[in-house]
Order: sequence, then structure tokens, then C-alpha cells
Amino acid sequence: MHDTFEARNELEENLLAAQEGQMTSDDFMKYLMDTQVFMPVKDSIGIEGFTSSDKAVPLTLKTEDEIDVLILFTSPDRSKEFVQDFPGYDGGLLAEFKWVLERTGSGIGISINPNWPVGMDLEPAMIEQLKSNQAH
Repeated sequence: MHDTFEARNELEENLLAAQEGQMTSDDFMKYLMDTQVFMPVKDSIGIEGFTSSDKAVPLTLKTEDEIDVLILFTSPDRSKEFVQDFPGYDGGLLAEFKWVLERTGSGIGISINPNWPVGMDLEPAMIEQLKSNQAH
């Protein structure tokens, strides 16, 4: 979809380095834990446009194998084109990846920057492994 990718922040620089083999995947995952990611959410908007954040629904998609995948981006800008296909997901949260991970249910994968050449897909087993590593 996008032929040229210019890193716009430190997360994207490190993701690019990891994809090009200039950074180990272990080092990248350690870095990612304390880094903010953007999570598109659908808010249930109440009276007068106030949102209640406990009702925010993150964008998840099902794969062909019926696996739920949580969609994340390296910045709000990266999400704009993607979320056009998903009405209601114009808002989002910036949150530490570790926080997102702690709230991700079992059997769910994560995709960072879908449709961009610099991104990452994490299988549900990898998510479980990361969560158990965090518990130690």
C-alpha cells in the first residue's frame, strides 16, 4: 500500500531497525513494553458528547482462522487511513504497550501498523509469552 516509509518517531525507528536486523527482536520487545502505542477505539458517546472511557471498545478484527487481532499503531497519524473502513473508530487511546498487553485476553493476537510496510504481527502464543514474562 505504501511504498516509502519514513520513521516519524522513536518507536518507528526501532521497529524499522528490528525489521532490518539492526536490533534484536528481544531488544525491540523490551523497548516496546515501555513505549506508547495508539489504539483506535469506538467510544459510546453519551449526552452532550461526553465519552465514558470505560465503554471504549478497541478495534479488533478476525483472521481467516477466526483469531481475534487487536489493532494498534505507532502513532494516531498511521491509523487514519486504516480506520476509514471502520466507522466510529475515529478516536483512540495512547497507552503504554505493557498496559495494553495486561488487558489483552487470551487467544488474541496484536497487529501493529497493519497495511504499512513497517509493522509487526504478534501471534496469540507470543502475547501469552510476553504477558508471562511481565509477571516475573
